[in-house]
Formats: sequence, C-alpha cells, structure tokens
Amino acid sequence: MTNRPPLQNGLSRRNFLASTAAAGFAVTASGLFMPEDALADTPKTGGNLKLGLKGGAATDALDPALASGSVMFVVNHCWGDTLVESDPLTGDPLPGLAESWTASDDASVWTFKIRKDVVFHDGSKMTVADAVATLKRHSDEASKSGALGLLKSITGIEEKAGDLVITLDQGNADLPLLLTDYHLVVQPNGGIDAPNTAIGTGPYKLDNFEAGVRSTFTKNENDWRDDRGHVDSVEIIVMNDNTARIAALSSGQVHYINFVEPKTVKLLERAPTVQILQTSGKGFYSFLMHCDTAPFDNNDLRLALKYAIDRQAILDRVVGGYGTLGNDYPVNSNYALAPEGIEQRAYDPDKAAFHFKKSGHDGSVLLRTSDAAFPGAVDAAVLFQESAKKAGIEIDVKREPADGYWSNVWNVKPFCASYWGGRPTQDLRYATSYLSSADWNDTRFKRDDFDKMLLTARAELDDAKRKAIYQDMAVIVRDEGGLILPVFNDYLNAGSKSLKGYVHDIGNDISNGYIASRVWLDA
Repeated sequence: MTNRPPLQNGLSRRNFLASTAAAGFAVTASGLFMPEDALADTPKTGGNLKLGLKGGAATDALDPALASGSVMFVVNHCWGDTLVESDPLTGDPLPGLAESWTASDDASVWTFKIRKDVVFHDGSKMTVADAVATLKRHSDEASKSGALGLLKSITGIEEKAGDLVITLDQGNADLPLLLTDYHLVVQPNGGIDAPNTAIGTGPYKLDNFEAGVRSTFTKNENDWRDDRGHVDSVEIIVMNDNTARIAALSSGQVHYINFVEPKTVKLLERAPTVQILQTSGKGFYSFLMHCDTAPFDNNDLRLALKYAIDRQAILDRVVGGYGTLGNDYPVNSNYALAPEGIEQRAYDPDKAAFHFKKSGHDGSVLLRTSDAAFPGAVDAAVLFQESAKKAGIEIDVKREPADGYWSNVWNVKPFCASYWGGRPTQDLRYATSYLSSADWNDTRFKRDDFDKMLLTARAELDDAKRKAIYQDMAVIVRDEGGLILPVFNDYLNAGSKSLKGYVHDIGNDISNGYIASRVWLDA
C-alpha cells in the first residue's frame, strides 16, 4: 500500500548525463520539482506552522555536525542549505548553493560553481571559502561529524579559479548526492568559529532553541529563493510520546506529526480534520544469517530459509500493509538505477524443503529476535517459525531483551532480526554492509568479485552500464547472500487537512526534512 504522487517530467539522471559534454557533466537547473498534487494549488503565505515531532532529546545541539534524530533533521533544513539537493520525485541531484558542477572523465575530480548572490542570515555574503571551510570541517577526523563517513574518500577540498574543487581517492559518480546530507549545511567560515549559532542561508531564521523541548523560527525575508518558506513562522515541538502526538494533532494543536503507528491509522482516518501521509521508504525489516558461520555457511540452508518465510503474511499482519514486499536484496524502486525484472521470491514450502534436505542440516535453527530490532519483530519471528514448519524446518525463536540487543546480538549472533534505514544511493547501501571490509557487514557476506563490481559501478558515469552492474549485484545478494528481507516499511505520518503542498519525497521521511520549506496552510 503506497500513497506516492505520480511522476512528472523533470531532470532525470539519464537526461542529466545525456545533456553534458564528454569531458564531464553539468547541472544548470534550479529549484525543486513538485508533484502534481502539490502544484494543483497555489501556495498561500502566512500563518504559524506547528510540527509535533518524535525524535528530539535534551542532548540535541545546533552544531549541524552533531545533529541526529528527526527533530534536528528538520531543524537543520529550516535554517540551512546544502550545496546540492535531490529531486523529490527521482532522487537525482539538483542544484542547491552550488548552481552547477562538472566531473572529470574518471569521476575523481569535481568542480562546483557556487552561487554569488546568496547572503547569510547575519547579512554577510556566502562565498566559495565558506563552502570549502564547511566541507573541511566535516571531513576532519576530529570533527565527530555525522557526515564524516560520507566524506572519507575526499583527498582535497580547495578554491580554484573561483570554484569549489573536490578531489577523491577514487572515482565516485554519486558525489553530488553525498553533498545533500543534512549535516553539510553551509555556515560562515564552515561553522569553525561558531558552530552552534544556526546562521545559514535557509528559508527561516532561528528565534529560539530549547533542546528536547521546542524550536521557533521566523521567515527569512532575504531568502535567495522565492519557491519556498510560505509560512510566517515555524514551531517545532518535541513530542516523543505517541499518544501525546496523536492527541495534539486530533485537537488541532499541531499541523503535523511523524511516527504514526500502523495500529492507530484507522483511528486517525476517522477524524474529519486529519489526513494520513504515507510515503514509500527505503528502510527494511530483515533477518540476518552469517554466511561464514555454521550452519549458515551452507547456501542451500540459506535458500531453504528464504523460501520458508511468508513475506505477505508479515507485510499484512506485522506492518499492517504499510510497506512493500522485499526480495532478499537491500534495494527497492526508491533508489535511482534500481534493478528491474528480478523474479519476486515467494513463500514456497516445497522449495524450502528441497533445499533444506540438500543442505544436510539436521535439527533446528536458532533465531534471536527482540522488539528492539523493529516494531513487531517478535511477532514476525513467530510467523516465520510457523511458515517454516510447513516445510519441515524447525526454528527455535529466542526473545532477547531490548537492552543491549544492538551490542550483544546484532552483528554478533549468526541468525537474528534486524532493521536498516535507507541510504541516499545504492553504492552507499552496499558499501555500508556488503563490502567485504565494511565494519557493519552483518551477514558476513564477503566476495572479492562483488567488491570489484561495487567499486567499478561507483566510478561509472554511464547510466546503462552502471545499472547493469547493480542488477548483477542484486541477484548475487539475493541468491547467495545471508539477507532475508521480507518487507520494506513505509513512513507513516499525519497532518491536518489545512496542511497543503506536502511532498512525498521519494524514499525519505518528513519530506526529506524539507517539510517546513515546502508546505503552506489553508486554514
């Protein structure tokens, strides 16, 4: 079940590359592509937008390097801008504070032209030097930045002939998309002098910040863009309690809430003033097997378990239908250059029994689970146990305590429940947990040929060639890896019916953090 607006013509990755010179490629478009339903109404200006969000803490800090959680995700996008943004319909890179860019033939040297007509909230002019300082601060090993891992391949950041030039230790066709990360908002002198002042170039100026409580903003009257920031002010209220958020929306105290539980959707749908905002996501619920640990080092046993799970039952009964079926590779259609035409693996007790017998395994297998793994993980494990019985496979389900699950079970025990959020690109998705050397290779999937395919795809600027490599990689993980992926979960949020212009940003939650920039109120 999805509720995604239809695609319309925009700057697709393929058109983006096709329109460029052989020596590299450039972006010259500006602004955001809006879905048709958002464009149906002319944005209205004025009003005070109130967001009730889960995901804030007393330890939150305004330094964008240290930002984490949903609240700071939105806060950063209120006051700051990144060099590059992403098309909400396709996920392709779009100009932000960088108005265009070019790449060398091997995608290892990138040149970004920085806008010259943008000023910070304090009235000072944004310069190339500010962009250079921002990236240098976040790529410094001592920065503790949440974006540090994305920037590890950078070997040089400099201003050259009035442009920002970034040099990588190896080609990466996805560099522009890496620069969309919400930690990388450009600050005066990169935030080196005053990282916590929230001085940026965004659509709103910060008025007040109380960590774990609330943040308030007023419209930036000198915004360099005229297609965003429709309300006069924004108030972000931290509401970590599920019941409190639902009550606040239902009573009209806020215009929007995040993290709506599937079991409460039907209740909220009955409220005449409420709309459910369901967005297809990149995150998934899964069960992980260590490919290098007996008995899961036997691919026939892994295949037996993949055929023994009833994905549809988990989608319907655990996720409430708010998601899509998985196919045992960690990428879905929300990723650019996603695989196509790979046969959906279905629940098949006969095939499961065939591979189980062929594996030679005798006895049960132990599956560890916990509600800490994902919502309904214990129920999902029991459903898995029941469906496997029909194939003659006995699964012993062990419920582990939530406390310590991620340190004592996940990435430690050979068969367990887990959850992964999405990544901006397929390259990052595979590099995070399928590259042989990855710290979070939680299925112990290690193949030299797969690693080479990943690195080859990373530096490939030709779309067709790159997509073909990703297709082959997905098949390898599906048929030989240790991932059992029954479902990709949707994002479930809700708003008042007076909230207009909400953009279901492809694969991303809370309109990719840009909700305050994009919506307007029609009270």
